[in-house]
Amino acid sequence: MPVIKILPHAEYCPEGKEIEASVGTSICEALLDNGINIEHACDMSCACTTCHVIVKEGFNSLNEAEEEEEDLLDKAWGLQPQSRLSCQAILARENVTVEIPKYSINHAKENH
Repeated sequence: MPVIKILPHAEYCPEGKEIEASVGTSICEALLDNGINIEHACDMSCACTTCHVIVKEGFNSLNEAEEEEEDLLDKAWGLQPQSRLSCQAILARENVTVEIPKYSINHAKENH
């Protein structure tokens, strides 16, 4: 099982955390299943950027981003070359390290 290392984030994961997730699971699903309540305003339908993460390690092991995701990422706060929408980033067999950006473009938080 791949391990996702989440770097510390003041709101979602202050101490940082390492979680295991099944191959074929999205990063967003894995975070939510492990009590890290990352925003996902569109309910993981690739229609917003609130679940944006920066993949610090293991980026190339993830599925390739499709054009729709890349178009949305252009609107994400703090866009980096290793940015992904966590709802679209599917885990393979390699471990990944992710950073949840400090901000999202969402002005009002969703309570999921």
